[in-house]
Amino acid sequence: MRVLVTGAKGQLGHDVVHLFENAGHLVLPCDRDSLDITDDAMCLERVQQFKPDAIIHCAAYTAVDQAETDVDAAYAVNAVGTRNMVLAAERVKAKFCYISTDYVFDGTAESPYQEYDNTNPLSVYGKSKRAGETLVQSLSSAFFIVRTSWVFGLHGQNFVKTMLKLGQEKPLLNVVNDQKGSPTYTVDLAAFLLELIQTEKYGIYHASNTWECTWFEFAQAIFEEASSVFGQGYSVRVEPCTTEDFPRPAPRPRNSVMDHLSIRTNGFQDIRPWREALKAFLIDLKANQER
Repeated sequence: MRVLVTGAKGQLGHDVVHLFENAGHLVLPCDRDSLDITDDAMCLERVQQFKPDAIIHCAAYTAVDQAETDVDAAYAVNAVGTRNMVLAAERVKAKFCYISTDYVFDGTAESPYQEYDNTNPLSVYGKSKRAGETLVQSLSSAFFIVRTSWVFGLHGQNFVKTMLKLGQEKPLLNVVNDQKGSPTYTVDLAAFLLELIQTEKYGIYHASNTWECTWFEFAQAIFEEASSVFGQGYSVRVEPCTTEDFPRPAPRPRNSVMDHLSIRTNGFQDIRPWREALKAFLIDLKANQER
């Protein structure tokens, strides 16, 4: 397949490009320097030149707190930019895969969110990503919307890397214990996208590593697994705190656990548990540092 990837230098995009190329697909990686998705003419020109069979749209405005005051920029990228890429995809009859987020939900549900539950985003970031979903659903004739959460990978900044750094610098870390979700290793998500994009099982998917935890529980696991993988103990103490203890400009969903209903009902194998993925990531991180 010929596959165009936006946001190719991002955390997920980097692994998507690598995995798809290794699988033998012809990939055109695009980043903000080579493709301004807010420019509709440029989107159309680039897509018509390459004529992809599928577009994996990883590019997004993801500065969650900054979006609260930078509203126009968030919508320009997440809504208008997505519309531009969808229309270009339609022109060459390409499948369109839009990467979305758990932030389209308000987090008030008692149970995990399923794909066709009502959305109710609280933040500008969540609202702009939901706007992107709406445009994909209304304009694309062959789409996958893949919502993911708590992403971590080798390329770029994320919670795991932040914890490892702080764990070496501070004796005590307070970590929020009243927000729960499912961490997602970019390698595992990219592998699911590789399988998904080769089908015509269109629709909305929730794709994260399975099982759930709070940020506090995630932090505890990071230090436990890192001590094993790196062969060194972390003396840092991790204490639970509340969301109110660390007020942020953008509201976060308290419950962003997502049920993988579409993965099951469409016959895909579910993604491995997050703790296994965390250990695999740390092993990869160690190998990367030793190169």
